[in-house]
Amino acid sequence: MGGDFWCVFWWHGSNESLPSAEAVMFLKFSLRSVFYGAGGGNDIQWCFSQVKGAVDDDVAEADIISTVEFNHSGELLATGDKGGRVVIFQQEQENKTQSHSRGEYNVYSTFQSHEPEFDYLKSLEIEEKINKIRWLPQKNAAQFLLSTNDKTIKLWKISERDKRPEGYNLKEEDGRYRDPTTVTTLRVPVFRPMDLMVEASPRRIFANAHTYHINSISINSDYETYLSADDLRINLWHLEITDRSFNIVDIKPANMEELTEVITAAEFHPNSCSTFVYSSSKGTIRLCDMRASALCDRHSKLFEEPEDPSNRSFFSEIISSISDVKFSHSGRYMMTRDYLSVKIWDLNMENRPVETYQVHEYLRSKLCSLYENDCIFDKFECCWNGSDSIVMTGSYNNFFRMFDRNTKRDITLEASRENNKPRTVLKPRKVCASGKRKKDEISVDSLDFNKKILHTAWHPKENIIAVATTNNLYIFQDKMN
Repeated sequence: MGGDFWCVFWWHGSNESLPSAEAVMFLKFSLRSVFYGAGGGNDIQWCFSQVKGAVDDDVAEADIISTVEFNHSGELLATGDKGGRVVIFQQEQENKTQSHSRGEYNVYSTFQSHEPEFDYLKSLEIEEKINKIRWLPQKNAAQFLLSTNDKTIKLWKISERDKRPEGYNLKEEDGRYRDPTTVTTLRVPVFRPMDLMVEASPRRIFANAHTYHINSISINSDYETYLSADDLRINLWHLEITDRSFNIVDIKPANMEELTEVITAAEFHPNSCSTFVYSSSKGTIRLCDMRASALCDRHSKLFEEPEDPSNRSFFSEIISSISDVKFSHSGRYMMTRDYLSVKIWDLNMENRPVETYQVHEYLRSKLCSLYENDCIFDKFECCWNGSDSIVMTGSYNNFFRMFDRNTKRDITLEASRENNKPRTVLKPRKVCASGKRKKDEISVDSLDFNKKILHTAWHPKENIIAVATTNNLYIFQDKMN
């Protein structure tokens, strides 16, 4: 469906207000905004746009992508990998001559964020793997982001330079200093154009605050503080202060043998700077208010769904563990991802989710083999589209799933190099759980569990998505008519 249509509304007013007794208002709506809304819907035809990364089947461990994040405008897209590197892609300006062309993402900056370290006190290696990246809102010409590995968080400044100073009085052009006694005339230094250079420099290093592995960082809506969470504690930091943080959650028992759950994810509310949530390996989500007490050991709300006795099994506790929690942009809802499903919670209702979407229910019969190959412990992330109307998350066999909250329709798509021609429309995929397999369906027994999509991101303003598959980053967009 393309083009525009006209909606006609007949308004019957009173004789006093309208002498003609009828007024006709014509409102023109774009089909795109009426049917898709800001951020799209599953009526969209998703097309291949780009793929980044080497094609080799033999993938180096350091090249595996471990996090993906758009900045607040969507112009920049950052990825972190197991080798401690951060790669930033920048969206090019749209091509005016090609109406169907949307700006591609090209490498903007690459830098080594973290190096491998060794904790001599505990005789433990600290991996350089980037666990999370979070962008700060842009306030000037430079961009800032937080990146973290298991122990250390760093604040990076990404800035551009396209001019260099020339004409120093006490310095030669190659940097050597002159003898002041040889200076007989004074020159006014000037700036000369140079090739654009993007610099990444660490402005703050936040270290030595976590005993356990950091799994989450989240920037507060005051843009002055942020939280970092590990398995048992959550700390609150100020972006300007590196030598101390405040412990706001501590679930470590006095006797570690009594430990029954760990923190799996944490996030600040997008609008309320005193409110945050954290999820646990028991499938619960706790909402805390920092105004209540300095140490948020007592939650304000506990979100938990009663377990269905018919689904109770040996694996129930493992698959109920929440791997990701994300607030909606509006702040009214939050989304959680466990092993088999995505759940949408209304912050005003704690006893059950308002929506539940099965991601790959056909794997319930395969939990035993998934336990044996450790896939059952995979941590899938999830994300919202710009208007909170669609949620997306990953699965196995390089599949990723989208769920439309308005129409209740869902779709399974595949990130594959077989469809790597620009503007190639992605075909929906279906998995056959049992019985006779139809044409174009894939048997659950033939799924490749080594190919998995754990990390996804959605452009905050457009229908552009980024999907990480091992060492490749796929970028898809809606088909522009």
